Amino acid sequence: MSKQRGRVFSFEFKLEVVRRFVAGEATAIELAREYGLSSPKTVQKWVAAFRREGEDALRPKPKGRPAKPAAPADELERLRQENLELSAKVAFLEKLRALREQGRG
Repeated sequence: MSKQRGRVFSFEFKLEVVRRFVAGEATAIELAREYGLSSPKTVQKWVAAFRREGEDALRPKPKGRPAKPAAPADELERLRQENLELSAKVAFLEKLRALREQGRG
């Protein structure tokens, strides 16, 4: 008897199974057989998660590392403006230094 691994069930599928269990329509064993699940434990896990966190617990979770958030457009524009201001200050101070050195020389 081969064991099925890695099957992914849709949110709607899980919700239907859980609602039928919670309504008392069938036991976990009956639902597992009817829907071709490998174990009644699967139904019990879904029901426990549903009772703890509600329907959202049955939704698929994102896989992998979360994406790095990009800098918001407002933040990027603010940094560009600050960069321009600092560049202008540096240019002014360099010019001022050059004028002072001309006066000494």
